[in-house]
Amino acid sequence: MGFKALGLAAFPAADSSEAGKILRSLTRESGEDEYAIIYLEETLAAGIQAEIDKFKDSPSPAIILIPGREGSIGLGQSALKAAVERAVGTNILGD
Repeated sequence: MGFKALGLAAFPAADSSEAGKILRSLTRESGEDEYAIIYLEETLAAGIQAEIDKFKDSPSPAIILIPGREGSIGLGQSALKAAVERAVGTNILGD
């Protein structure tokens, strides 16, 4: 709920299935992109990776994986590393 305090819209999800439904509703083609950036907890993203992969090469929305309350499981960092490698052509972030 910290994001709400910053003035961002928040869509809580109990599990990956619910997160997938919310993601699909936020990314439906309605003629205009209402959300340019979507932040998604890594633990929820792990169960809907196929849905997220649909947007990896499109500029909008950018789906950013963030750690949950339990801490990072490494998905966000891996996704960032892969995106940079696709854009630049090589791994400039190191291991």
